[in-house]
Amino acid sequence: MPVLESTDKIAPKSILRHRPIGDSPTGKTADLPPTVSPIVQRASRSRPVDVDEPVVEWQHNGETNPPRAGAKRVTTAPKTLLHIPHPKTRLVKSRNLRRAHPLFYLGIGMLAMLVLWLLLSAVVSWFTTTLDDLRYGRPRTFQTDAWVGHNEQTGMPSHFIAINLHRHIEIIEIPGGDASQTRIYTGPQLYGVSDDLVPVTLNFIDVNGDHRPDMLVNFQGSRIVYINDQGQFRPMRPTERSQAEQFLQHQGQ
Repeated sequence: MPVLESTDKIAPKSILRHRPIGDSPTGKTADLPPTVSPIVQRASRSRPVDVDEPVVEWQHNGETNPPRAGAKRVTTAPKTLLHIPHPKTRLVKSRNLRRAHPLFYLGIGMLAMLVLWLLLSAVVSWFTTTLDDLRYGRPRTFQTDAWVGHNEQTGMPSHFIAINLHRHIEIIEIPGGDASQTRIYTGPQLYGVSDDLVPVTLNFIDVNGDHRPDMLVNFQGSRIVYINDQGQFRPMRPTERSQAEQFLQHQGQ
């Protein structure tokens, strides 16, 4: 069996001599296999040296790139880019609100209830004051007629006027309609800021069982009893207080 000698070995491609594809220096095409001959020459574009057309500067966030060499510098007005929030930011904010502590919602609810209570209190106070203005006027005045047995022989009842004058309660009595016998009873002094708008009312009930109607002065949920004694009214004595209170409780007054 023949054996190949070392001279018959195939040379590697790295030591093959370069053979150009283009024309040879003699003007003839080099002898190449038909499979590697170029069909279309490689296209190339030369870069112009002088550019006559204006080059518009590109701006981004207020930074301007310097023009290239040979180009005419054109100044343009800066363009402001619109800032569009990323949808991811909104999603993160909504998630943070959802993850708020439960005490946060409790505080918001308590604050809303406090504001609502203040508004309702203001509305109720305004409504009550307006209603009292229509009924009692300013200063607060209450008038009524009652048969108390004082100079009523003419057949006319006595006329009473209760007035809150600058936080001082006064009761005026005109016995039997005779103004010449007018009496004035001094009541308590009020000291509150808005007590000058407190209405005062009167009613007449026999609290001691002597068959003569006594005068009850009502204001701010309180009540003062004047006893009908000897043709006029006098303040109730401490010894008469228990009897009067029992009678009023029995009558549901």
